[in-house]
Amino acid sequence: MADAAAGAKLATSNPHDVPMGSAAADFPMPLEPLVEAAPTRRPSAAEEARTIAASGNLATLASLTADGDPWASVVTYGTLSDGVPVLCLSRLALHGRNLAADQRASLAISAPIPDGADPSDYGRVTFAGHVEEPADQGELAAARAAYEAAIPSAKVFAEFGDFTFWVLLRVKTIRWVGGFGRMASTTVEEYAAAEPDPVAPHADYAVRHLNEDHADALLDMARAIAGHTDATAASCLRADRYGLDLDVATPRGRALARVGFAEPATAPDGLRPATVELAKRARGQ
Repeated sequence: MADAAAGAKLATSNPHDVPMGSAAADFPMPLEPLVEAAPTRRPSAAEEARTIAASGNLATLASLTADGDPWASVVTYGTLSDGVPVLCLSRLALHGRNLAADQRASLAISAPIPDGADPSDYGRVTFAGHVEEPADQGELAAARAAYEAAIPSAKVFAEFGDFTFWVLLRVKTIRWVGGFGRMASTTVEEYAAAEPDPVAPHADYAVRHLNEDHADALLDMARAIAGHTDATAASCLRADRYGLDLDVATPRGRALARVGFAEPATAPDGLRPATVELAKRARGQ
């Protein structure tokens, strides 16, 4: 009797505890293709994190007050050539005084979110560790150049005596979240060795264009490449240098599929030719 009651509490086999009638019950579970599809490459957590860090200049900084309380504040940042974030903070601000006394810090950065998009389905990355002031004039010059490249007005205020450059050097944790069910940690070494996705600045436009003008091609990809031969419709969720993520409708239910490019896109304008090749391949051309 107890087992039956426990089973009735769950709406699906999802490992999360989902009450009956919850909207979470509609979240699609993995749906296997009818025909085995070739494995496809995805960006690593390090690549995802580097792409997000390179995509903007606004972040949330968490520092510690003199009383040990967490203090979150919105700050601007730049990145060094290895993706390490650089801050320039006034000691007149509480976060500047916090870091002067205690260099433990965390920085959270969100990917740009297009109008009308679900913020929870877009990537973010969190760094946790210690900030340090540049050790010498060479490091200071590099930090200043990185920050001024991201924040042009810094050429004025960074000269004020109360501003300090901080570099998030001793990073202990890097955590990437790409949306519901998409997350992973990466190491500092992997992060430094990775490169930002070159097509990221144009990916949102490309996704809209594919969905608005090339739904037939996406359906062909879902059937011929992703192995969902019974697909009735398909839309593109995301695009990156390695391929496309698809949302596929089938008589069996909704499926999430991946189709990979023949070669990774290596330039900002590389999405179009890579996607054209994918469509031709799906159609046997």
